[in-house]
Amino acid sequence: MIERYIDALKALAEPHRLRLFWLLIHVDQCITVAEAMDVTGDTQYNVSRNLKMLFKAGLLSQEKSGKWVYYTLAVQRLGPWRNLVDSVRSIPADQFDEVARRCKKRLAMRVDGKCTVGPNSPEWLKAIATDS
Repeated sequence: MIERYIDALKALAEPHRLRLFWLLIHVDQCITVAEAMDVTGDTQYNVSRNLKMLFKAGLLSQEKSGKWVYYTLAVQRLGPWRNLVDSVRSIPADQFDEVARRCKKRLAMRVDGKCTVGPNSPEWLKAIATDS
């Protein structure tokens, strides 16, 4: 268990992974790579790698549905793991205001709760253009 806990701490030590993990804690929904790409502005490679590292560290779970893989917070039953999640949860929201706002906008594009458009879709570009 201690090695897996160390892996989780290492995974969260990287700012992009910490941001993704914080986001999944606060939006309380699953997210696809395509959605995370639009929300964070990162490349497919980076988002996939970061989500996979969080998954391998036991912090996320994944479920395939059609062509999409949905990542969500893994259920943490052990005290140290719950404390780790609570620690990330307690990071002030103002550190991630922009990414949280973009995430809510991106998730609102779902149809019947499912991702239906890929990254940088015309629908997404139109949605964020209205922010400017």
